[in-house]
Amino acid sequence: MNDWIAIQPQDDVIIALRDYVKGEQIVLPDGVAFALLHDVPKGHKIAVHDLAQGADVMKYGFSIGIAQEPIMQGSWIHSHNLKTGLHGLLEYEYQPGQKAPMDMPPEHLRSFDGYLRPNGEAGIRNEIWIVNTVGCINKVCEALARMGQAQFGSRIDGVYHFPHPFGCSQLGDDLKYTQQLLASLVEHPNAGGVLVIGLGCENNQVDQFRECIASEYREKVRFLKAQETEDELEEGLRLMEELVEMAEQEQRQPLPLSKLKIGLKCGGSDGLSGITANPLVGSVADLLVAAGGTAILTEVPEMFGAETILMNRAADEHVFNDLVDLVNGFKQYFVNHGQNIYENPSPGNKAGGITTLEEKSLGCTQKGGRSSVVDVLRYGKRVTKTGLNIVEAPGNDLVSVTALSAAGAHIVLFTTGRGTPFGGPVPTLKIATQSDLAKRKKHWIDFNAGQLLEGQSMDEVKLQLFTQIIDIASGRANTLSEQHGFREIAIFKDGVIL
Repeated sequence: MNDWIAIQPQDDVIIALRDYVKGEQIVLPDGVAFALLHDVPKGHKIAVHDLAQGADVMKYGFSIGIAQEPIMQGSWIHSHNLKTGLHGLLEYEYQPGQKAPMDMPPEHLRSFDGYLRPNGEAGIRNEIWIVNTVGCINKVCEALARMGQAQFGSRIDGVYHFPHPFGCSQLGDDLKYTQQLLASLVEHPNAGGVLVIGLGCENNQVDQFRECIASEYREKVRFLKAQETEDELEEGLRLMEELVEMAEQEQRQPLPLSKLKIGLKCGGSDGLSGITANPLVGSVADLLVAAGGTAILTEVPEMFGAETILMNRAADEHVFNDLVDLVNGFKQYFVNHGQNIYENPSPGNKAGGITTLEEKSLGCTQKGGRSSVVDVLRYGKRVTKTGLNIVEAPGNDLVSVTALSAAGAHIVLFTTGRGTPFGGPVPTLKIATQSDLAKRKKHWIDFNAGQLLEGQSMDEVKLQLFTQIIDIASGRANTLSEQHGFREIAIFKDGVIL
């Protein structure tokens, strides 16, 4: 097996699968041989022929940027000689492509054991969540969660609190974003019961926030105003007892895959993300969608440069227009704050071999597989249609995983070439792009997509991952972030603080 990989025949680059040293020989399949002109780190790009200054450099069959200088065969291609070809706002034309046929999962993987909620939604955990309307009472809620876990943890799947700093001194749309996000978390079916706690003097008042929660979900919610209660810990435990008694009546039962929703996220990408982990997750998303389930994709700024691939998979022109508005709206968000629209990738991405935003985006969007895009959701909104949905959120790991959870994802598939211990409010399954990372950070990584570079086929590996997802959804397994108690949220902020 070669120590490099070629992705598409028309590409100008190959990708190193190990560290290379200047002078080493590369022999291409057509017999062309050349010596490396530079040291090349693992995951980085090697030019397979000469490229003129100003030429488009092709990877994945698309341009990933412009050569800043003449590039010789055998050169290391990275930030010193490649720049983005993206600039300004764009206009788009709907050019729908032909729908790709989708494989169904095997018969034994077409259901999972979940909790069927009274409104017909499914949950894969039966937990009690504590949601505070304002950051001032994070520590009170943290203490309540600890006390609740000790008292009730054996009766349900656990008691969890998600601290955040907002809810006070927010105005206008900024406050509405916080309320919408928190309300969607309250409505999440992984929570068999929710205790909402406010302080009493914040902008995000409990009575106002109650109206943000759909009436069909309020039966599983209890509300507490700390300033109006003599002992908020004692009262919180009493209300939690009511919620636990309600939640423990629920039992797991076989449910169809049409009830399951997965979130799709990549964090700390490297040069192998678009070759192993992201295409793998895309294949898994297609399996679920083919079975009637739902996949949710976000990280809008990391679609820039590859957005037309998703736009041309829109189910209809209305969805296409919504996606155009979403992309251009996020670009305008950058402009409004005086930032370069294409200020990406991050230092970690660059160290892993990603040079330009279009290169990152072409790898990132592969998590969406080949399914049609059926709906576009604004930040904090919940999925209402089965199939592939796109939700408004930035690329930031914590913010985007929280948005995926609020949209209704039961599990988030989180691909990474750099590694992270982070876990969101729902089970967050970490998928390594390469075996070195999976072995080195085995207490972080749940699944190794690096198998795809070691002789395993995509069909074999996607069934392994799909089986693991069904086991997690059915409560037969937990993600490592769950085992370690790593659960966090982050809320997207766009406004002043009083």
